Amino acid sequence: MTAPVIVVEDRQDYALLTINRPEKRNAMNRQARTEMMQALTALQGGPKAIVITGTGASYCAGMDLKESVTDREQGITTANQEWRDVNVAMRRHPAIMIAAVNGYALGGGVTLINVCDLAIAADTAELGMPEIGFATYPGLAGPSTQLCLGRKRAGWMILTGKRIDARTAEAWGLVNQCVPAAELMAAADTLARHVAQFDATALAACKGALDTVPAVVTDWRQAFDFGESTNALIRDTTDAQRGGMERFHAGQRNPGQGRTGS
Repeated sequence: MTAPVIVVEDRQDYALLTINRPEKRNAMNRQARTEMMQALTALQGGPKAIVITGTGASYCAGMDLKESVTDREQGITTANQEWRDVNVAMRRHPAIMIAAVNGYALGGGVTLINVCDLAIAADTAELGMPEIGFATYPGLAGPSTQLCLGRKRAGWMILTGKRIDARTAEAWGLVNQCVPAAELMAAADTLARHVAQFDATALAACKGALDTVPAVVTDWRQAFDFGESTNALIRDTTDAQRGGMERFHAGQRNPGQGRTGS
């Protein structure tokens, strides 16, 4: 049997998904796409956070272009749809997705960062979209970056094909934090465990809200109404809000409360 290329580890408070194709710079071939979708499905209703990282010097080099060329020669045209489905599944998944960017993230690798809710990058990582060199618009990395960045910064990546380093990615807002490479997984572990202390229903609702305002709701009054309805939905689903208020009135700290938010 072929060895798995998406390695799933149960870290108790969260799940760690590692792309294990270092000899192919962790490019997403059909096996990787299938296993990633299977892992996301299996983790539905499980851990509150999922960390995604790569093996070796690359985070993810995007789609496996050699396989894609072979597919086209054989009349197989499902690769892009499969990859799109994986990324949409990550956005719709109730768990908080955290990218631990250990190395090069190119093309679809940038998409794999953008669809995550939070991202930490090693200071040795580089992000880029080489598609313009193939006379191609980056079909997923382009739109997802344009949703995250202003026009000039997105244009720099799409129109020049030049890579940006992790410090620049942090300054631009493509990742939340840049840390020394040796500290990356420890930082991702700390962040995932911090997120996992919160109520699952509230986390999923807040994740959904990030995609709704301002992408769908842009009017201020509608946005405030949306905030109220989101909290009403949380209250209808879990007693966590009531428990939080009871702890507060009793002088007890809630998860994340306090100066350090620990």
